[in-house]
Amino acid sequence: MRCPFCSADDDRVVDSRLAEDGVAIRRRRECSNCNQRYTTFERIEEIGLYVIKRSGEREPFDRAKILRGLRAASKNRPVDEEVLEALVTSIDESLRLLNRDVTSEEVGMAALEALRDVDDVAYVRFASVYKGFEGTDDFAREIGMLVKTTAPKLRG
Repeated sequence: MRCPFCSADDDRVVDSRLAEDGVAIRRRRECSNCNQRYTTFERIEEIGLYVIKRSGEREPFDRAKILRGLRAASKNRPVDEEVLEALVTSIDESLRLLNRDVTSEEVGMAALEALRDVDDVAYVRFASVYKGFEGTDDFAREIGMLVKTTAPKLRG
């Protein structure tokens, strides 16, 4: 560890304790060169989740991209920001459980499925962009599938 005061790399640990509810270790250090004390934190580095795009390019998973898409789809709809944050967390956790790189299609479908239960209009908006709707027939087909899967079955 390099001292923030004199940049020497020789120090000793004076005190260690758990921090952030056991997620990190807080260490008080003392520089052997200038005798200044400073604090460091050690955390477990999360396993990186990568997304394989349609072009074949591989990039780190970005929660903010999903959140932007969900916000755009639910603009002017009665969907709270906390609900969107919870959806992104749920999507993130479910994709990490796969324990492998995921495709952009898997990410998009997970977001689409999450929106289905929150707001029908936001779902159709997201689907129109994600699935690349080209005309009203695409909207009608998607709405038909949405109504078909959510409407109760009638007994006759």
